[in-house]
Amino acid sequence: MKIRTGLFILAIALLLTTNAGCSRSFVGGAAVGAGGAGAVYEYQNKKALDDLEADLKAGRITQEEYLRRKAEIQKRSVIY
Repeated sequence: MKIRTGLFILAIALLLTTNAGCSRSFVGGAAVGAGGAGAVYEYQNKKALDDLEADLKAGRITQEEYLRRKAEIQKRSVIY
């Protein structure tokens, strides 16, 4: 009986320690981290589009170059 109790306690301890990485707080933190990374990526895309538009208005690039580069940015973006 003592061996079964010891094994039971050991099994519970293992479950608690190995399951900590999959806890709700970890999953929530990962989701927030991924959301933050996505937001930074989209911010960079927005800035690239703004810079591209400024280059077009200033005459540094042609309309064709503008459209080509804009399409590239839109391809890698979720929002634009």
